Amino acid sequence: MAGSQYGKIFHISTFGESHGKALGVVVDGCPAGLSLSEEDIQEMLERRRPGKNLKMTQRKEGDKVEILSGIFEGKTTGTPIAMVVWNEDQRSKDYGEIAHAFRPGHGDYGFFAKYGFRDYRGGGRSSGRETIARVAAGAIAKKMLLELGVSVRAKVIELAGISLTEDRQKAELLAEQKILSLREQGDSAGGVVECLVEGLPAGIGEPVFDKLDASLAKAVMSIGAVKSVEIGDGIEVSKSLGSENNDAFFLEEKKCSSEEKVYESEEPAYDSAGKESCSHSLLEGTSSFEGSLRKGSNHSGGVLGGMSDGSTIRIRAGFKPTPSISKPQQTVNEAGEEITIAIKGRHDPTVVERANVVVEAMTALTVLDAMLENLSARLDYVKRAYQR
Repeated sequence: MAGSQYGKIFHISTFGESHGKALGVVVDGCPAGLSLSEEDIQEMLERRRPGKNLKMTQRKEGDKVEILSGIFEGKTTGTPIAMVVWNEDQRSKDYGEIAHAFRPGHGDYGFFAKYGFRDYRGGGRSSGRETIARVAAGAIAKKMLLELGVSVRAKVIELAGISLTEDRQKAELLAEQKILSLREQGDSAGGVVECLVEGLPAGIGEPVFDKLDASLAKAVMSIGAVKSVEIGDGIEVSKSLGSENNDAFFLEEKKCSSEEKVYESEEPAYDSAGKESCSHSLLEGTSSFEGSLRKGSNHSGGVLGGMSDGSTIRIRAGFKPTPSISKPQQTVNEAGEEITIAIKGRHDPTVVERANVVVEAMTALTVLDAMLENLSARLDYVKRAYQR
């Protein structure tokens, strides 16, 4: 199957199905010398593991990772890192009644049309369980990025139509109540995940086809349930004026205060979340300004002209409701007959809480690959690497 590989220099190849023996990934291009253990990988896998509460599928999987190669005495060797997670709690019989039906909202019909054959058990390769491999690889990318002073973190900011950005504790309780009610009704809900990349220097990414924001959008959109991706202000920029959307530049020594604003129009300075602040998130860049260049706002989401501008990269992913629901739905089977189905089995009433770490992983993989590719962008970078 094509499309199971990602990355140019930090390259991953994933394998496995929801009800197969195992899922895994081979990571190539990781430099030698990075301290790495199974515990480093497990920490991220734990965040997507099923069965932890009633808002998740009750499939009981330990999701314990095994590193098969590429590590010696606790450090990466520069050779391919192979990792595997064994499936333990498959119940393929749950899919017997719908084996030949095209489930609404799933990839069943696409697989059948493309290959003329499909693994109906839990969706096979198109199951959300394939993201185990992404998260395992992303854990390595995240650790490598921390060595370079770059952090990647994601969180749920909207769940079941309820914003979690204000009074989060109360909002999470309301969202939980709504999701549990939907579960009882045999229905599901979606949500929004926001991911922030901080510490990334300016100039990462390419100016045309391999724009950093384009690569990030592709990476995040490749996650099964994602239906929209926004960078910075996203779709809201279509309602803005140029004078409102442009992020003003200034030098670091130009400090803002309650009396003195950055903008001539007396507009306040904003941080990466768009809130008024005198603290800017742009970190050291690669220009002659030596990191003294700053932005007064971050409507661009940290990317200009396809390259990082040194400020916080802000990505939002919109997740659709879980398509596996027990409510009766009309569909068609492989024989061309119209039928009604009710999906059985153990399914997430929402995938969003488990998927935020997948967004984090895909973002980390993309950013690290772009940083490694950038090492050949300038002669002085190459000379620095090979100084005698």
